[in-house]
Amino acid sequence: MTLLKISKMGHPVLWRKADPVDNPSSPDVYNLVENMIETMNDAGGTGIAAPQVYESLRIFIFFVSKVRAQSEAQRLGLELEGDGSVPLTVLINPEIDFIGEEIDESWEGCLSIPNLMGKVPRYRSIRYRGYGLDGKLIERDASGFHARVVQHEYDHLDGILYPERMTDIRQLIFSSEVAHQKPD
Repeated sequence: MTLLKISKMGHPVLWRKADPVDNPSSPDVYNLVENMIETMNDAGGTGIAAPQVYESLRIFIFFVSKVRAQSEAQRLGLELEGDGSVPLTVLINPEIDFIGEEIDESWEGCLSIPNLMGKVPRYRSIRYRGYGLDGKLIERDASGFHARVVQHEYDHLDGILYPERMTDIRQLIFSSEVAHQKPD
């Protein structure tokens, strides 16, 4: 496996709509995903999309830790199934549908925008589907942090970075200052 370079805000690969993957179970896709996993883990992320490693393909990976899921569920007053964690998931050619109209704002960071965080509105609940490396369809409903991370990574596939979703640019701050913000 290889650590990949992460594209930063301003690079054209992050602005374009990514291309669909023709053969999700190809060795090239498998190798790319393995390298994305290593890169995400090394960078301390919870998700990464192919455009973030200079590959304009409709692929992203993510996971949700128990701690993140439970913290966001508590903040939103949501009930969790089980402990709320989601194992490492690969989504190829994903699609998203929004469930309901409820929007929540919360802090997000991004490996392509290091050291900054912004308060971003996202749909509270979504339904998503995409293909895994085995070519099998994955379909899930998600809420809370799970829904947020999927929407964030999906945006990368459409050339959108989280500051474009923000409603108040004054809430784009250095990560080190988030602790000084009023609780949601």
